[in-house]
Amino acid sequence: MPSVTRAAEGLDRRAFTVDDILRMQDAGIISENENFELVEGEIVPMGPKYAAHELIKSDVGMALARACPPDLIVGFESSIFLSPDTFLEPDICLFPRRLPSQDVRGPDIILAIEVAASTLAYDRGVKARLYARFGVRELWVIDANARRTWIHTGPTEQGWTNVVEHGPTVELSCAAIAGFAIRLADI
Repeated sequence: MPSVTRAAEGLDRRAFTVDDILRMQDAGIISENENFELVEGEIVPMGPKYAAHELIKSDVGMALARACPPDLIVGFESSIFLSPDTFLEPDICLFPRRLPSQDVRGPDIILAIEVAASTLAYDRGVKARLYARFGVRELWVIDANARRTWIHTGPTEQGWTNVVEHGPTVELSCAAIAGFAIRLADI
């Protein structure tokens, strides 16, 4: 019998695994271009991205890439396989160059960045808890409209031990990249 998950209205749904999704892509059932994540067995469609989202993602990503040391990679919308039934695609992530992207796991991710224009509650809620549970070292959730950033550090299975909100004029930095700093007010 296939694995199931329970939907909000209380009805069972078939739960998928990462391997199921990969097999469906290989068979052509799901296109590699479809935009979704797998969250604890459930396929979660991702909506279109608008101007504010793309501008911030591009500018932050380019600034990270310019400052990135050679032993790290800046990934854009890379599939991160956190467990057999969960993969997420952060807008930007930073991980060791020595790892092929399909082998990157939660603790390997030095920084994950989610830029949200219409998905702020989802990114600050469900996705932030998943990143913490699977040991991502640092998470930034950026509100593309208000230019506010929540920096999450200290991941545990229960959540983050530290979440600090910064306004658009605060200089954001990542300890893993010496000399990197960016202010959202300048974007």
